[in-house]
Amino acid sequence: MPSYTVILCIIIVMLALVFDFINGFHDTANSIATSVSTRVLTLKEAILMSASLNFIGALVSGGVAKTIGSDLINKSNISQEVILVALIAAIIWDLFTWYHAIPSSSTHAIIGGLIGAAIVYSKSVHVVFWNVFLDKIVLWLFLSSILGLIFGFIVMNLINFIFRNSRPASVSKIFSKAQIGSAALMSFNHGMNDAQKSMGVITMALVIGGFHSGTNIPIWVKAACALAMAAGTSAGGMRIIKTVGVKMAKLAPVNGFAAETVSASIIFIASKFGAPVSTTQIISTSIMGVGASKRLSSVKWIVAKNIFIAWVVTIPACAIISGVLIYIINLF
Repeated sequence: MPSYTVILCIIIVMLALVFDFINGFHDTANSIATSVSTRVLTLKEAILMSASLNFIGALVSGGVAKTIGSDLINKSNISQEVILVALIAAIIWDLFTWYHAIPSSSTHAIIGGLIGAAIVYSKSVHVVFWNVFLDKIVLWLFLSSILGLIFGFIVMNLINFIFRNSRPASVSKIFSKAQIGSAALMSFNHGMNDAQKSMGVITMALVIGGFHSGTNIPIWVKAACALAMAAGTSAGGMRIIKTVGVKMAKLAPVNGFAAETVSASIIFIASKFGAPVSTTQIISTSIMGVGASKRLSSVKWIVAKNIFIAWVVTIPACAIISGVLIYIINLF
């Protein structure tokens, strides 16, 4: 009969893979919304491409996984139950926001879940390494948004200047092809950053349970998380695609290319710094910047406001959910 620790670890691994799957279909829109909304790719083509490149990207990097699994929470002061409820809180939040077509951040959901559960379990705020939280999460939350908005605006204006004497039909033809490349780049970087969170969580659970030592990510964990992310991406639907790619601003292929290229570049840089950023947040602000380059009224700011509220609320909401759950568990 397997021990309680083994059973709990298996449950955590399964939940982490479910979270990755949900993250895949929840965040599919980040990679392909503009390509689908501009009709450069069909939904089926876009999802197939995104799933494949999410899988490859997930196998490439490990810096973000280390931030989540080792640098954010003091593992010696928490238990496997903390990780369990953090995952449950993040999954609840992801499903809630997906159902309401709100492009919230799966990244911030799992971070909020970990912080809330860890604080309540240990009865101390010192269980969180707040310098890492501020430097790699809060800083990049605002920095990535600002960079997306600014560079979306700059890149779109630069493209408009370069092609100012070209016919609109010619520009659309050029960027219809170019946007396939930018969507592919976005998908690769999405896997490179987003799948890392579950890898970090599983590795943390293995270390706490005594099944692994060190901060390196086991190869089977990388492969399992990459597959779960790709499978979730292949199941992605149209709910959030409509919010990101249609409702926020009217996009042409050239606009989609600019937004995706800017977003992929920011995510790549963040991954190199080990910063677990929100791909949802970055593509959304990039689209806002691109839309605003034409005129400010091109952006439907009421949609943008609702998304902004979701960004602000996600970490504390998931922290509260996980905190309540771990408190209930502690009672028993």
